[in-house]
Amino acid sequence: MRSRKKFMPEIPTPFSILKTLLPHLKVAAAYAREIQARIAKLPDKTNASANPFAAALTDADLSVQTFVEVALLGCFPDLRFYGEEYEKSYNTKYFRAIDLGPTGDYLITLDPIDGTRLYIDGHPNYQIILSILNADDYEAVLAISPSLDIYYYALRGQGTFKGKLSEDDLEACQPLKLDSPKNTVLLGSRMSWLAKALKVNYAVIDVAADYSQMRPTPNVNGILCGDLTGAAISAGKFIDGAALAFLAREAGYIVTLLDGSLPPPLHICKDYQQPGLVIASSTQVHQNLLDAVVRSRPS
Repeated sequence: MRSRKKFMPEIPTPFSILKTLLPHLKVAAAYAREIQARIAKLPDKTNASANPFAAALTDADLSVQTFVEVALLGCFPDLRFYGEEYEKSYNTKYFRAIDLGPTGDYLITLDPIDGTRLYIDGHPNYQIILSILNADDYEAVLAISPSLDIYYYALRGQGTFKGKLSEDDLEACQPLKLDSPKNTVLLGSRMSWLAKALKVNYAVIDVAADYSQMRPTPNVNGILCGDLTGAAISAGKFIDGAALAFLAREAGYIVTLLDGSLPPPLHICKDYQQPGLVIASSTQVHQNLLDAVVRSRPS
């Protein structure tokens, strides 16, 4: 009698995952764009008091995550998934796991509305960020800016690409070139202590001090459109900051920890985040940021 071989599902490639999910993400982006002007704000997240920009929550966060979860469970039911709103989601229990697995067992992460405070205040530079993580590093990141009709994606070792959301599939996107970024550095929440040292050489956007409800200011995604030559953030969360750093790295930027060392493998990080990150367009900008850290770090 012939023995039956145990069926093992084929592991999809990062590119095929992005290609399959992109049409669904475009629908989610259209939804987010459509309801922004009439969004209903939900109570702030109770566990995010340390960062007011992470505390905001809207119907769009929950709806976009639910929509992407449905697409994932329908198309790739064997993949791991961690979404920012996993505690509130009805679908978390249906995924095989929400944490990193062994090499080759990809974890999909999602920030359904990156920049919820920007979104609530009517600014256009919010994003939907979907990432594919391996045990050691990112395999791919896709970041959509619904109100700007653009998206970016990167595959490990293959560069970063930019496309028009309403028209371009992945193959139609063009390599992202960031030749002459503005001489501006962004400081994320809890990084204000770097501002004085950096203002000698750069225009500085300190999100804690400079954020305005009335006018849009760049956030970390300003690196992707040339609005920033560098940034320093207090933690590289898997779902947003570290994902944007990966896009910048694949576009040619330098990404290190605040002490200049390389970011650690993802599997040794805790709480779904890397330590604080420096992102720089050149070796000179990188050195200036590191020098500022050494001179200014709180005791």
